[in-house]
Amino acid sequence: MARFSFTIAATDGAARTGIIAMQRGEIRTPAFMPVGTAATVKAMKPADVRATGADIILGNTYHLMLRPGAERVAKLGGLHAFMGWDRPILTDSGGYQVMSLSDLTKVTDEGVSFASHLDGSRHLITPERSIEIQRLLGSDIVMQFDELVRTDVPPAKQREAMDRSIRWARRSREEFDRGGEHAERAAIFGIQQGVLDEKLRKDSADALIDIGFDGYAVGGLAVGEGQEAMFACLDFAPGQLPADKPRYLMGVGKPDDVVGAVQRGIDMFDCVLPTRSGRTGQAFTWDGPINIRNAKFAEDQAPLDPYSPVAGWSKAYIHHLVRSGEILGAMLMTEHNLWFYQQLMQGLREAIADRRLQLFADDFLRRYRTASK
Repeated sequence: MARFSFTIAATDGAARTGIIAMQRGEIRTPAFMPVGTAATVKAMKPADVRATGADIILGNTYHLMLRPGAERVAKLGGLHAFMGWDRPILTDSGGYQVMSLSDLTKVTDEGVSFASHLDGSRHLITPERSIEIQRLLGSDIVMQFDELVRTDVPPAKQREAMDRSIRWARRSREEFDRGGEHAERAAIFGIQQGVLDEKLRKDSADALIDIGFDGYAVGGLAVGEGQEAMFACLDFAPGQLPADKPRYLMGVGKPDDVVGAVQRGIDMFDCVLPTRSGRTGQAFTWDGPINIRNAKFAEDQAPLDPYSPVAGWSKAYIHHLVRSGEILGAMLMTEHNLWFYQQLMQGLREAIADRRLQLFADDFLRRYRTASK
């Protein structure tokens, strides 16, 4: 099988549906990747994650390098064997977590030095070290190391971070290509930066295309700018990237975010929302999100969804579990939410193939946003 290929089967406006083919399996696009931060999709067994419809999951470079350590994971057979997931895994570069979780962070052209959020120990991640960690983990899709800044930083800082990310992209690509057997079977994605500025985004995209990557991510969004600003950026950013390569919107998002981004040409997503929300009592449904902790569900004998894999348990029972802090409550809620996200992706893929995406999106958003919560 080819190392990496992307085939577009159908389009509808800017939206596309297709297949990413890799040695560990095919990924149907648009795709949603459940987040397995610390070598686990929280509250789920790998086989159950797969049963929800997931073709690929995400692992986190920052967390895994700190605990249990990338070298240890490699010694134990790599991330796939370690956690028992035999399909593709995308690993992020660690850049976002370094910026958002670490104290005393210092950014230079060499890389980012930071204090661990676990024990305060000092570490340095360079583009070369980020790629090395992802190689040790055995990642199928490797992300370049980049510098993310919030949308409200001064324009000069936005340009500086974008330019540095391009320099790091080149170093990431060179280190990936030195990876021997791993580079022969894995893929590497570049990350477009430039916050909300169309010119910065174009400069970033052009430089990344010149370097050459297997796919391209739209980075630096979903960091507090709001949906309207994010969509305004997505009205131009995906079109600046190659049409024949996958486009990945990092860290997104809510179901209505996903629908709007697919309409604007995005092929891949990841977000902690379905798992984190499940553990805290929020269930996603076609009629909008619900808080299962609410008293109105205490005697509700209906399931969250009649087709959900947890339809055998009533809202009343799950309400009891969540209110009681029982582990099974987090498990059932997470499984349902991941299933819902995969059902949404399947609906989007079918709508694109049938060229009825606008109708699907309108119907979904009308029901999702206006139903009684």
